[in-house]
Amino acid sequence: MTQIFYIHPEHPQPRLIRHAVEIIRQGGLVALPTDSSYALAGHLGDKELLDRIRRIRGVDERHLMTLMCADLSQIATYARVDNSVYRQLKATTPGCYTFILEGSRELPRRVLHPKRKTLGLRVPDHVLVQALLTELGEPLLTSTLILPGKTSDEEEAEPLNDSHEILDRLEHQLDLVIDAGPCSTAQTTVIDLVSGAPVLVRAGCGALAPFGLEG
Repeated sequence: MTQIFYIHPEHPQPRLIRHAVEIIRQGGLVALPTDSSYALAGHLGDKELLDRIRRIRGVDERHLMTLMCADLSQIATYARVDNSVYRQLKATTPGCYTFILEGSRELPRRVLHPKRKTLGLRVPDHVLVQALLTELGEPLLTSTLILPGKTSDEEEAEPLNDSHEILDRLEHQLDLVIDAGPCSTAQTTVIDLVSGAPVLVRAGCGALAPFGLEG
């Protein structure tokens, strides 16, 4: 049965943070709010968890997963980051950005794009997520909580942003839903930095001006 934790958005209760991290370490799949929308999250080293995320999202191994990191030093551990890329990351993290980078040898190959060997990495500006990452001591493997299907105008459905709707629709597929107050349906801005020069993949809630990508 899926549990739901109500956690204070500004002063997360340490007991609940520890309990949530224990669930993650045991292979649990968690729906949690971020500085953009809700995400599915779990332990990086758990292969079964990766398969569960892909089933819920309706995606295959070509769909980029995202590592949610506590800080820039974690990104530099799990991705190839040269001086130019480092400066761009330093200027824009934490924030509502997902950066596509080539993964390092610290990562299991199954979480990388099968051809490009890339994945998404980000540092969220969100008190709850930062508390979880600090307690966990390593990144979270995540994917935006969007269910398969199209809207009436054939565009991709919006991310879910209500804890009780998530519980209703995904009960028995999740181990934990975290409610930390209102959460948007916005998605991060996705920037490809594999070549060093920023390439816009998706415009979202992160400003484009720091990358010189405004039209």
